[in-house]
Amino acid sequence: MKLYAERPDRVLRQLLADVTAVVVAVLAVWTALTVRDTVLALRAPGVRLVEAGNALQGTFNTAADKADPIPLAGDAMAEALRNGASAATRISDAGWRQIEAVQDLAFWLTVVLVAVPVAFLLVTWLPLRLRYARQATGAVRLRALGTPGHDLLALRALTTQPFTRLAKTGPLGDGWRSGDPEAVRVLAGLELRRLGLREG
Repeated sequence: MKLYAERPDRVLRQLLADVTAVVVAVLAVWTALTVRDTVLALRAPGVRLVEAGNALQGTFNTAADKADPIPLAGDAMAEALRNGASAATRISDAGWRQIEAVQDLAFWLTVVLVAVPVAFLLVTWLPLRLRYARQATGAVRLRALGTPGHDLLALRALTTQPFTRLAKTGPLGDGWRSGDPEAVRVLAGLELRRLGLREG
């Protein structure tokens, strides 16, 4: 498979496009991971809520356990303290919900920040490169066949080259039809040059 042209100017453009595509993909991943780390830092308030809720729950439960054996008022006091422990559990749960929301946001931001540029490359750059590789590989095979291959390349030139370029070749279109080797060579050369390939 022919991935790159044979002419230096075309190879340079292809290499620049390929390097640009790789740089875009790497920058997308780097940006996504940087944004992810920044967003994950927003978990800190949720972590503090969980820690505070757990500590408060432990304090209320300990106080309820100590108040329970007190005669007459111990049961009521322990029940009130256990209600406080229940409120502390809700504070801790709110912290966990915040942590989960931040983690979900970080995940989806990362996915979008990587997927959009990579999808753009898959829709624009990759089809162009694959089409070039297919066309150049076919043209190289035809070039290697000699005269029959050049004849097909000349026909391809007649269908793909702009009219202005064909007009500059003069009456070669008629020469190709009559089998003139010079006309076939010139037209085949136009097609090979279009793909950045050498004529010989």
